[in-house]
Amino acid sequence: MTASLHLEPWSDADAGLLAALNGDEAQMAHVGGAETAEKIAERQARYVVDPGQYAVVDGDGARTGWVGFWEREWRGATVYEIGWSILPAFQGRGLASGGTRLAIAEARAAGGAAAIHAFPGVDNAASNAVCRSVGFTLVEAGLELEYPPGTTMACNDWRLAL
Repeated sequence: MTASLHLEPWSDADAGLLAALNGDEAQMAHVGGAETAEKIAERQARYVVDPGQYAVVDGDGARTGWVGFWEREWRGATVYEIGWSILPAFQGRGLASGGTRLAIAEARAAGGAAAIHAFPGVDNAASNAVCRSVGFTLVEAGLELEYPPGTTMACNDWRLAL
């Protein structure tokens, strides 16, 4: 990871990045497969107005992926959920972990929740490794969650106190 890795708020200019991330079958294999153009456009419109969505920008200024957090109700409490995705050409460089750390700092500053959770699929070794590397604690393994809507997947529930 380069020292100048940073986050930039998601913008209209990131539509192509989102299409590359969420429109790719291999990239989306752990979360139900590639999204349709309509779903990507809907997500893009939502990300532009959501203050918790960011482009992960490397030291060379390349927009390498996405990281974001949002409020959700989880087991009787309001928490943040976090997710991330890095383009295949940039994977293996610590950008997911670095971007996630930066997003956690933004979540702390936002102050809307006492904890942040990640729910990667049990077979998503890379995302589970990100959770370990940034200090999350595994709360529950093999949790059945519905994602995408209509599909049940086995996830791990990782938690980090904010």
